Amino acid sequence: MGTFGPIHWIILGAIVLLLFGGRGKLSSIMGDAAKGVRAFREGLKGEDEKPAAPPPQPLAAPAPEKDPIVR
Repeated sequence: MGTFGPIHWIILGAIVLLLFGGRGKLSSIMGDAAKGVRAFREGLKGEDEKPAAPPPQPLAAPAPEKDPIVR
């Protein structure tokens, strides 16, 4: 029970190859995660730093007619 059999070594080797094999997959995964966190933080910062938009100007009242119709 306390020793590793051939199946255990194969599974352990597969996990090690998955994490550390081929062009640093683990480092690329962690780099992508760090980029995501950085973008999230910049997005949160950007909301606070943006100045508030000026309030919209009210629409001008329509010009009165030159010759009002009187009945």
